[in-house]
Amino acid sequence: MQYPNGSNWSALKSEILCNGEDNIKLSNISCGKLKLPSGKLIVCDPFAGMSKSDNSFIQIPPGEYEVIVTLADVSPNLDGSHNREAYASLIIDANASENSRKFLELSQSGMPSNQSLNSDEFLGYGVDAGTSCFADAETIEQDMPDQDTWYEGLFENDDNNCWFNQMDDDKLIRNGIANIPLPMNNGNNLILFHSGWGDGFYPVVGSYDSNGALIAVHTDFFVAHSPEDDEETNSSIDKPWWKFWA
Repeated sequence: MQYPNGSNWSALKSEILCNGEDNIKLSNISCGKLKLPSGKLIVCDPFAGMSKSDNSFIQIPPGEYEVIVTLADVSPNLDGSHNREAYASLIIDANASENSRKFLELSQSGMPSNQSLNSDEFLGYGVDAGTSCFADAETIEQDMPDQDTWYEGLFENDDNNCWFNQMDDDKLIRNGIANIPLPMNNGNNLILFHSGWGDGFYPVVGSYDSNGALIAVHTDFFVAHSPEDDEETNSSIDKPWWKFWA
């Protein structure tokens, strides 16, 4: 299994791909910057997988990072009438060049367990409400109200600023994506995006430069390709994918 280091990886690309018998057109849209004062990056379903505390996270350097969603135009004529989110990427170093990729593990400590994986397995998170997000674990704990109030108080109500309405508003970023300030008005935020074709289990993947520094974090919604696509193509990276765990 070459994934995620096979040649079919398409995060942050703008190109037309042949996906089976159909073509899809990739483009990128900036979602603004995510504030990560603790560097504890959550990647989860905000409506079905996020809690006020004890969220699993990946530890990265604290900072503010641009989030980019790679959209896939899957309409028959590539006319923009049917788009799906193919990847979401958090950019740590926009000037660096990617040399390798590996799976990242969300954990309570922010550190990987280095568990062994079979060749057809990957680490990731579940989506049950068709949506994923990037957020800071500590700002969610500090700036969100009591969790029992989230659904009617924040997610879905008659307020134009409820999270569902913001995701549906084409005048903000685009339909299906929202950069949402957290309720305590401390300047912190989270960024939501639809998860490709919907519910599923999706990986978190890190991009690394030639020195082994993490330069981006991605989640792949398997719209552009599936992991199996790389089994029949040659990887553009000579080193076997499993070596990147070291």
